[in-house]
Amino acid sequence: MERLKRTFQKKPKQLDYQPVSDDDVSAMECSSLLQDDKDQVPFSWVEYGIFALLGMAMLWAWNMFLAAAPYFELRFQDNVWISQNFQSAILTISTLTNLGAMFLLTNLQEKASYPFRINLALVINVFVFLLLTTSTSAFLDVSAEQYFVFILTMVACASWGAGLIQNGAFAFAASFGRSEYIQAVMAGQGVAGVLPPLAQIFSVLAVPASDASHDPDQEVSGDEGDEAGGSSGSTSALIYFLTAVAVSLFTLVAFVPLVRRHIRVVESRAIAASIGSIDSVELRRRRAVSPLTLLRKLHWLAAAVAICFSASMFFPVFTSKIFSLRYMPRDDGDGATTVPRLFQPAAFIPLAFFVWNLGDLSGRMATVLPFSLRSRPPLLLAVSVARLAWLPMYLLCNIRGRGAAVPSDLFYLVVVQFLFGLTNGWLGSSCMMAGAEWVDDGEREAAGGFMGLCLVAGLSLGSMLSFSVAKI
Repeated sequence: MERLKRTFQKKPKQLDYQPVSDDDVSAMECSSLLQDDKDQVPFSWVEYGIFALLGMAMLWAWNMFLAAAPYFELRFQDNVWISQNFQSAILTISTLTNLGAMFLLTNLQEKASYPFRINLALVINVFVFLLLTTSTSAFLDVSAEQYFVFILTMVACASWGAGLIQNGAFAFAASFGRSEYIQAVMAGQGVAGVLPPLAQIFSVLAVPASDASHDPDQEVSGDEGDEAGGSSGSTSALIYFLTAVAVSLFTLVAFVPLVRRHIRVVESRAIAASIGSIDSVELRRRRAVSPLTLLRKLHWLAAAVAICFSASMFFPVFTSKIFSLRYMPRDDGDGATTVPRLFQPAAFIPLAFFVWNLGDLSGRMATVLPFSLRSRPPLLLAVSVARLAWLPMYLLCNIRGRGAAVPSDLFYLVVVQFLFGLTNGWLGSSCMMAGAEWVDDGEREAAGGFMGLCLVAGLSLGSMLSFSVAKI
């Protein structure tokens, strides 16, 4: 434990392009809760865990929409265009709404209540996923077009909530002046990517298949007349939508002690500085910084995180279309060869999402290791650009069951999915952690929000570009 804490506290090497020193006097006057090393808020594993939980809640909704791709395809089977493009549409609405929210919130810094933004986001998530849970058992006779509008509306609401919690959590974590708390948020996001597809895999495998048919297409294409397949998909969807409600409620409760801890720290600063109120401390320590000023200081990191997540937005579109080589779609009246349910698309697609997100989580956790490029932002940008070379590898896999240039599920899951996720987690976390190290102390909250904005801008660009591969 002590070794891990020392790793967290390691400072970047001094180079020509280097972070502002913590002993800069002018920066100390606007310190964000922390004024120097000896007054630094002590590291707490409990607080680390709460920030990780916030990160998990932050992306849980988004990953639930991705993991539910087989269920949505079941509901959209009557409309070919929607069936082909719903994944890209969900990504685009999600990221554009999120980007708009982040841009607005980033420009409302000075009197922002970050705990309020976080709590509001969690409440929004609870209501959105209660509605989605209800939709799996009610209004099942609505048209594909009507359900598509409903889903996009839910996506927009959840994305607005995601913007609130992203802006609030990164800024709130940065206010403690500990880069490991930002890493905790990023690690929590990785966990949010791993658990939803895992929950879907278990829910699909737990629901018995219809004895009347072993057609692997049932849970993906939803053949008309196979009510058992539709019921199975609805039951699975209900389970993992309901887990999103539980995660948001649990996070709401867990966040309370962290807010109280923050208040106590600010109160101690007020007493030490002989300032009358907490609000006075908050206003004195918080420096309003324009996005252009932050861009001048963080341009390498901003570009690196944007390109990193732009490239990553292609993976959900490819993943929802790649089948196991053990699965052969039906091409005649006799039906397809029976295969284990894990290799049928309803389970194999979330398995592929799980593997990518497991790599992503591993990469985020790897940032605690001694090796780091946070002191060399130009190199982080170079790695981000080089990572684009991964995308053509998806074309070597079994897209829509047409066969694979590299005939191996292991190649797809390990080399393509896991390693692409690993580089995303490591690079994204490194950039976000470095953001708070290259600005003055009083700019940390603003820098946290700004780097979150750049991350979402990358997601938005990538989601729009993903339409280019929607019909492959």
